[in-house]
Amino acid sequence: MRAEFPDFRLGNVLSTSFTGTLSERHGDAVERIPTPQRLIDWLAVYGLAVDSCSTAQLGLARELRESIHAAATAAALQEALPASAVRVINDCSAQGRAAAILTPEGKRQWQLNSASCVEDALSVIAADAISIIAGERDGRLALCASPTCQAAFFDTSQSRTRKWCDMNTCGNRQKKARFHANQRSDPSSAE
Repeated sequence: MRAEFPDFRLGNVLSTSFTGTLSERHGDAVERIPTPQRLIDWLAVYGLAVDSCSTAQLGLARELRESIHAAATAAALQEALPASAVRVINDCSAQGRAAAILTPEGKRQWQLNSASCVEDALSVIAADAISIIAGERDGRLALCASPTCQAAFFDTSQSRTRKWCDMNTCGNRQKKARFHANQRSDPSSAE
């Protein structure tokens, strides 16, 4: 991956990790797939390798990303799903030619063939989003407690009370801010 771009924020859930390619949505937004090649790089990290990506396909990927974010946010807030987001997710899911395969460990894995294109990879991401938003998987959709982030994430913790999309970024940032605020309010703690 190229050093001039911000690192990917990788997670265990494909579709919510994909929405994380745009972070700090309510602050200084960070675009992690600014170019078609960067989308190719992200897809490869998740085992959805494609050979090429056009500017139009990057636009479609971003449209899917924003649709998943909108629908996941609505689901987390227990609000009605935006019709336009549902349409984009469904259209992307229906366009793909990926195959679900069973691994020797008994897990489902998506497989693209050598002629697969970006739309095939996006269909896998859309299908993953559908399974989460429809409540088919064990966990719950939640929103990051960081006021500048508010990313949708899939909480699979035992208590289902996770607050941060990523403890290493948003959670750590909030803990540092709280620590520094406490240091300022209690000057004797600095001694």
